[in-house]
Amino acid sequence: MRVSTSYTHDTTVERLQQRQAELVEAQLKLVSGKRVARASDDPSNAARAERALAAVERSTADLRAVEASRRATLQTESALGDATELLQQARELMVASGNETYDDAQRQVLSNQIRGLRSQLLLVANRGDGTGGFLFGGQGSGAPPFLDSTGGVAFVGTRGEMSADRTETLPITMDGEAIWLSAPTGNGVFETRSLVSAGGAWVDTGRVVDPAAVTGSTYTVNFTDILGAATYSVLKDGAPTALTNISYVSGQAIQIDGMALTITGPAVMGDQFEITPSTSTLSVFDTLDKAADDLATPQQSRAAIAQSRVLNLSNLDSVLGRLLGARSTAGAVLNRIDNVSSRLDSTKLAAQTDRSNAEDLDMVAAISDFQNKQSGYDAALKAYASVQRLSLFDFIRT
Repeated sequence: MRVSTSYTHDTTVERLQQRQAELVEAQLKLVSGKRVARASDDPSNAARAERALAAVERSTADLRAVEASRRATLQTESALGDATELLQQARELMVASGNETYDDAQRQVLSNQIRGLRSQLLLVANRGDGTGGFLFGGQGSGAPPFLDSTGGVAFVGTRGEMSADRTETLPITMDGEAIWLSAPTGNGVFETRSLVSAGGAWVDTGRVVDPAAVTGSTYTVNFTDILGAATYSVLKDGAPTALTNISYVSGQAIQIDGMALTITGPAVMGDQFEITPSTSTLSVFDTLDKAADDLATPQQSRAAIAQSRVLNLSNLDSVLGRLLGARSTAGAVLNRIDNVSSRLDSTKLAAQTDRSNAEDLDMVAAISDFQNKQSGYDAALKAYASVQRLSLFDFIRT
């Protein structure tokens, strides 16, 4: 069989081109650092890398949502801290109002200070989040969520919370109405109030002595006079109870159906006090408005001052407790955000590692392979050059 010179030449050139292509491909892999650049390189690992990349993208998106929630919650916690400090100042002013040496002018000064604190609290309640939203806007509000009008402050947003991520339910807003306008009245179970107090008596906020016995009914304490001695009768939803014509002793607790309250001071016939179930309708702003109005009322009796002071302090404690509870909730959310963020970081790292294992190049082995291919290509090129000189004309020239 004869092998032509042209066939040998073509075959050698084809092999050189093949070695050159392999060398270029090895060089490209070194530059990109990827072992699998196309699905055809390794279909199984290419699919594995795509799944890992999708997991990385999901984790990245979730982390962005977590960070959005973290920023909003930090701002909310700071706002609640500011509100707590303002309410503490209002409470201190209310405590100071109990000083018996204060006259109407001094009480008016305290009233003005409380109104100033109330204005500051409204600004805190309407604080923005820096992105066009409001921290206490609930499920969204294009305008400040709290509107101050002649009837008091009203919530004009949408109740509820907005979450940054549906899976983790991490909030980016809080329910402003629940925080600022829905504290429990009274002591949280029942509420006491003075309906008529001509004799100068006043009632405290009461306490629960037997939760199981509390009925949720409305009670009235009516005072009468028997032989010159003050007595009282307790009615339950308008019906007589066992407490009928009981001798009144100032400062002595009155107990009925698991509740206890204390009436202090001289009571006369016609005085009336009421006990009603607590409701979640106490507003921060209404509480401060009432406290300021009571302080600004001139020529009050000592009993009236004592009564308003007790009830206003109770209301302040209730709204303050609601704000502190909301701040505690924000702190718990921040702790949960830290846990979620740590878990998502771990998930993302695991996905990145899996993707790297599927498609990244072993640089040591790749460099060695590239050097081998380069050496082989150089040797083949030199051999081809030597073979090209083996012709009859070369021998004739020599």
